[in-house]
Amino acid sequence: MGTRTPPATSGAADLDGVVRQRLRTLRLAQGMSLNDLAAATHLNASTISRLETGSRRLALDVLAPIARALNTTIDDLVDTSADDGDVVIRPERCELHGVTRWQLSRNRGPNGVNVVKMRLTPLETPPELQVHPGRDWFFVLSGTVKLFLGEREVLVHAGHAADFTTMTPHAFTAHLKPAEMISILDNDGHQAHTA
Repeated sequence: MGTRTPPATSGAADLDGVVRQRLRTLRLAQGMSLNDLAAATHLNASTISRLETGSRRLALDVLAPIARALNTTIDDLVDTSADDGDVVIRPERCELHGVTRWQLSRNRGPNGVNVVKMRLTPLETPPELQVHPGRDWFFVLSGTVKLFLGEREVLVHAGHAADFTTMTPHAFTAHLKPAEMISILDNDGHQAHTA
């Protein structure tokens, strides 16, 4: 009489299903067919299909190349955090050079995007202009933001947004009274505006 493999515990089965669903969802979200992913991982399309459907056991030797090809990590594939910390961001207030900032996003690697809420106060002297690679974008929530862009001074009122190349010398401040804005910065912009 042969030995039977004990059934998977509910927790392990749940994790198995979550990982399989994530693999399929990530592949489809990136517009990849089974053949595309197979070519990127040097695995068979049928192997990947069996992984997604549960016909094949999940193993590190196949998960690692698939995770790389899908621009994720094995840790992210198997993450089952039960608390809301992976979803809810609790921004902390940071004041520097007359600007109050709240980081509203998590930076996810070298090409990450940073979303920051800023409260600006008018300055007595114009701020120092900066240059860095990339683009900056901001949306004014309240008040008016004065954007210094090279030789220009542009007023951006509440409800309006600004989008500009950051290779042009630039800076911003509140115009006449405090202003609040949401800014989306790449890593170069985030470093320049929070230093």
